[in-house]
Amino acid sequence: MKILLVEDDRTIALGLEYSLEQEGYETLVSYDYKSAREHIEKQSEDFSLYLFDLSLPDGSGYDLCKLVKEKTEAPVIFLTAVDDEVNVVMGLELGADDYITKPFRIRELLARIKSVMRRYDISSKQQSIITVGDLRVHTSKGKVYKAGEEIFLTALEYQLLLTLANHQGQVLSREQLLDHIWDMAGDFVSDNTLTVYIKRLREKLEDKPKQPKVIHTVRGLGYKLGD
Repeated sequence: MKILLVEDDRTIALGLEYSLEQEGYETLVSYDYKSAREHIEKQSEDFSLYLFDLSLPDGSGYDLCKLVKEKTEAPVIFLTAVDDEVNVVMGLELGADDYITKPFRIRELLARIKSVMRRYDISSKQQSIITVGDLRVHTSKGKVYKAGEEIFLTALEYQLLLTLANHQGQVLSREQLLDHIWDMAGDFVSDNTLTVYIKRLREKLEDKPKQPKVIHTVRGLGYKLGD
């Protein structure tokens, strides 16, 4: 597994690189936005995971995340000294898969990495297709189609949709949904986080996101998929 680590603090970067390689991860380090962008744009380099510091001397980790999500479905984890819910939500809206605040223990980072990679490897052993209107969820392949056209979702978006699909027609509370899509590594989860992902799913799946017909809100109770 190959990781692109982007961190402008060389002391932190070297420590993380050493720890990641001790765990068996092939790690490439960039210290600024420019060199990171060059690595991301190289078609020959295939990274399994991206670790981005938010504040770089010549750019932002947010912009790198946008670039990654335009080119690949690989997961992104943000590293930042800013412990601020606004920044958490902004990162999630850009497609980031996790967010860890400095200072952190290397064991916590490794747990986050393993958690994210598990979510990206989620698939059903039994081939099946869940249908809701013109929406089809191919659980054996981890793919989603709307009117025959594939819809690309992040791992967490897919897991949220799959949770709703596996309980089609059943109302799931916010607490139940969070229990399904986050494990113990996601200690910053809030109701706001779930709201962000529901909004993103509706934008991708609904004909009219503000008048949803796929993901219904049941006031005071939670959400359900389908009628």
